[in-house]
Amino acid sequence: MNQRTLGERTFDVFNVVLLTGLSLLTLYPFLYVLFASLSDPTWVVTVRGMIWYPKDITFAAYKLVFDNPSILTGYLNTLIYVVVGTTVNILMTSLGAYALSRPSVMWKNHIMFMIVFTMFFNGGLIPTYLLVSKLGMLDSRLALIIPAAMSAFNLIIMRTAFQGIPVSLEESAKLDGANDFTVLFRIILPLSMPVVAVMILFYGVGHWNGWFNALIYLRTRELYPLQLILREILITNSTDSMMTGVGGGDKMPIGETIKYATIIVATLPILCLYPFLQKYFVKGVMIGAIKG
Repeated sequence: MNQRTLGERTFDVFNVVLLTGLSLLTLYPFLYVLFASLSDPTWVVTVRGMIWYPKDITFAAYKLVFDNPSILTGYLNTLIYVVVGTTVNILMTSLGAYALSRPSVMWKNHIMFMIVFTMFFNGGLIPTYLLVSKLGMLDSRLALIIPAAMSAFNLIIMRTAFQGIPVSLEESAKLDGANDFTVLFRIILPLSMPVVAVMILFYGVGHWNGWFNALIYLRTRELYPLQLILREILITNSTDSMMTGVGGGDKMPIGETIKYATIIVATLPILCLYPFLQKYFVKGVMIGAIKG
């Protein structure tokens, strides 16, 4: 067994120190928000600089956040958009990827070119708004699900994964009487679960973080997703409705901690999901990078 040289050990130490520092830099903004949300509101508004620990821990801001009906309604709406939207996304993407990955499909390269073309050029916001309006989807949940039913980038990734599955499996299944839907849902998708997990993560995170389409297409507050409620609280400073039982002199400090608490509440669920699915990110990127 060869001994490691001084240069190799020095390089390893340098890498560990560098990556640890970068990890802390990346993690600190989240810790800052967490510590601020748990600290005494009066102390938070007087702090200038970094916060390294929560002072006089209190959960008053979180109580006000969860007592706000808009937050709970936003959570429910976001869950609906994530579950229903991701289901539609996976269904549409898998159907398109399967059709375009089969060698016998005519004009598939031309169709693929038109799909890729939309990644570089699109109709723009106003034509899209007019289309959604003419289809009668304004101020409805469909406006956040149907227009984003499929991503061209994700279609390319899934198509490339399907192309890696031997055609002989499909041929043998069709000899036994299976149709294309049976081949897709009983053979292709079960063999492609890693890329399906990638798609669920990509689409799910997109729906969870989405707020712009809701801002454009929705008018009814009962349909707002959580991120749009969070935007209102952070940008328009709309925390007064959440502090009905707070004294006038205490509203400004508690209003600041409410903002931090809302960020944590909106971010924590997706952060808990990331560690379990993060490994599929690398696989998904590699799948899209290996073949056309």
